[in-house]
Amino acid sequence: MITVTEAQISAWLSPLLWPFFRVLAMFTAAPVFSNRAFPMRSKVGLALLVAVCAQASLGGQPQVSFNGPLALETLVQQVVIGLAIGFSVRVVFASMELAGELIGLQMGLNFATFFNPTSNAQSSSTAIFFGNMTTLLFIVMNGHLLVLMAVIRSFEVFPVGSSLMGALAKVRLYGLGVDLFSSALWIAMPMIAVLLLVNLTLGIISRVAPQMNIYAIGFPVTLSVGLLGISITLPMLDQPFATLFTRTIELFSAH
Repeated sequence: MITVTEAQISAWLSPLLWPFFRVLAMFTAAPVFSNRAFPMRSKVGLALLVAVCAQASLGGQPQVSFNGPLALETLVQQVVIGLAIGFSVRVVFASMELAGELIGLQMGLNFATFFNPTSNAQSSSTAIFFGNMTTLLFIVMNGHLLVLMAVIRSFEVFPVGSSLMGALAKVRLYGLGVDLFSSALWIAMPMIAVLLLVNLTLGIISRVAPQMNIYAIGFPVTLSVGLLGISITLPMLDQPFATLFTRTIELFSAH
């Protein structure tokens, strides 16, 4: 008669379940992976496939018993770290969308708001456009593969069973907020400067020729210059995106 003990089941499933929970938590927060068009069953199946394929590179992980006192803490640790990885990638996308919001504000297009299904909120047309361009860059630059690699390599920095608070303190997610606003401002700075110069020129024209209806020509001129500036600066969007994305991935990779 074949008998299987609880210790054997724990030894078989422990190396598989903890990576599975971490990857699945990342899928629920990371852009593209968390899209509503991505069915939940597919997310669960893909997370299980990634956990199985990663077993060859996850040797030496400590085994945690499912009935032990550390089981719940280990589960929370995997979920929190997975959510942190997904959230950090989401910050990269948010910085690009914030740059679009700033540019749209200067162009006068912030009144053209639409419902954004990815954030469940109203966003301006320029913010949605920059978000879509960032998604395309994410796919073209194999960002989805880099995120999966970061999840697997995070087990070297944050192994199973380590302290949850220590892991959060080591990640320093609060620093991503600084990167969010600074990166968005640097991306939008050329357009802000150009549109500010256009507005100053229109102000001078309105003072020199008061009879000219500046409101009738101001919006078309600002909109045209803004669209022209976006078409010129858009090919350079990959550099700040790649820099910020690489810096984010390095937070969860072994140094």
